[in-house]
Amino acid sequence: MKTKTIFNLAVLALFAITFFSFTEPPAPVKFKVDAQASSLTWTGKKVTGQHTGTIAIASGELTADGKLLKEGTFEIDVNSITVTDITDKDGNAKLVGHLKSDDFFGASKFPKASFVLTSLTQKSGNEYAVKGKLTIKGKTNEIEFPATIINDGKKVTATAKIVVDRTKYDIRYGSKNFFDNLGDKAIYDDFELDLKLVANAQTGA
Repeated sequence: MKTKTIFNLAVLALFAITFFSFTEPPAPVKFKVDAQASSLTWTGKKVTGQHTGTIAIASGELTADGKLLKEGTFEIDVNSITVTDITDKDGNAKLVGHLKSDDFFGASKFPKASFVLTSLTQKSGNEYAVKGKLTIKGKTNEIEFPATIINDGKKVTATAKIVVDRTKYDIRYGSKNFFDNLGDKAIYDDFELDLKLVANAQTGA
């Protein structure tokens, strides 16, 4: 009886080794960013207050190996920038025009900004440390930020608050690090992006 049991265990072990040797791992799953369901809100602060607005996610694609994202990129439509805290029509249009000008994002010359994922480290549960390359006005810099990422196999939802030093992207207008005697006209170098990124699995991808 003992010999038979050992034989059966050996057969099962051989079967398991053979099965796993010839079974290919699941193929990576591609996800297409849903631009309508995604959102990006910006906040810029100055000595006398702050302004807020939105800017649209244009497109993007993610690739996941199981639950973990391995690759990812998305583009931002710079010309879509809006201001949400100024109700006066003329004042609103004036600030939007200034933000699109060369003083800030140079939208006519650089209509798209982009982010490319370079690494993702799980901290706990759905919390991750994200590293990537952010390109604005043709300037690319490494950036790191925390994010909450949920992947149920059919949809990926990522939320994050990203702090960007605008001067690294040649946006120096109103920066007291580059201009003297600004007084209460100074604009802080860091601005914030509140990101919600939604992407859906591509059938047959």
